[in-house]
Amino acid sequence: MTANAVPIPEPPNREPTPSGVSRMVRLIRESYAVVEPHADEVAKYFYGMLFSLCPSTRELFAVNMEVQRSRLLRALVHVIQMVDKPDELLPFLHQLGRDHRKFGVVTEHYEAVGTALLAAIKKYAGDAWTDQVERAWAEAYTVMASAMTEAAAADDGPAWYNGEVIHHERLSWDVAVIRVQPDHPVPYLPGQYVSVEVPQRPRLWRYLTPANAPADDGIMEFHVRAVEGGWVSRALVGHARPGDQWRIGSPMGRLTVDRETSPDVLMIAGGTGVAPMHAIIDELAQYGDNPRVQLFYGGRTREDLYDLENLQRIAMSNPWLTITPVLENEPEVSGAEHGTLAEVVTRYGAWRDWDVLVSGSPAMIRATVSRMLVAGTPLDHIRYDPFTLD
Repeated sequence: MTANAVPIPEPPNREPTPSGVSRMVRLIRESYAVVEPHADEVAKYFYGMLFSLCPSTRELFAVNMEVQRSRLLRALVHVIQMVDKPDELLPFLHQLGRDHRKFGVVTEHYEAVGTALLAAIKKYAGDAWTDQVERAWAEAYTVMASAMTEAAAADDGPAWYNGEVIHHERLSWDVAVIRVQPDHPVPYLPGQYVSVEVPQRPRLWRYLTPANAPADDGIMEFHVRAVEGGWVSRALVGHARPGDQWRIGSPMGRLTVDRETSPDVLMIAGGTGVAPMHAIIDELAQYGDNPRVQLFYGGRTREDLYDLENLQRIAMSNPWLTITPVLENEPEVSGAEHGTLAEVVTRYGAWRDWDVLVSGSPAMIRATVSRMLVAGTPLDHIRYDPFTLD
């Protein structure tokens, strides 16, 4: 698995789930709480066990396993968070199963992954590992693997799409806009993300979100920030060139808006997290009648808001759209709110009747969602995606 979790505190007064599921969830969460401080060791043990049980899986990963190890436990945390929310978990697992076809994953791989995962959790759970805990983990993994394999088997689309870089523009030392022409249109919804493999970093798939709605010519625009320690992002910002051949995986994610049924929409975006919001706005701008959309677009400095003028131009001709820039630093800059996104958004209230979409760094998402829950925003109105930065 290659998703990244953004742990969010439980909201107050959460309703209990039915007893059977509740017991399984409790056992899984309690045992994982024991394991979590040893996350790096668990990941290393897991991959060592997996490659021992099924040596062919080693070819699915890059030579450097550092990034992959960090992703494993994050993906696991995300699933643990949703294990008692089947309406959210199953669609996520279906998307993950379709996406994993690009690795050449087959049924025997899932069996080996399950065995290695339980062995790793058991080793570091210590006395917290009991027969009941083992059954709970086994049941949960069976649900996960079944959902992923069924979705993969049912998908008759390609395992990945080939694309060619046709434009690379460096907006600053750490941000670039890259446009890619796929050989066939990728069937994504505005706001969804895809995984990409690039020639600069073979077998290191990275999640990117198109910043444009699907176009007739199929071209996809990506906004990439070079993050510290980011093997792929730094290579893309500094070294991507027209003519580069990319592989693009199946679309994933739930940051989408149905203009026919959605209530008003609050968008909260930090840095290049504005990409899915821009794609959704790009789609809505094709219509005259839309829900109200309020976008809070934040960064540390004015330079971080690289897409602000483009969004403001759209807002000038679309009265349903309001753009509010937010700056953490540079208090002297006029025309913007000042503070963190979490602080600024909650100054306006709880947004109880709005759909809330949040996109940015894991730290920004954690801080924003936590503060909104305290302010009274219903958890089931908030959506964010668990993709990794690199």
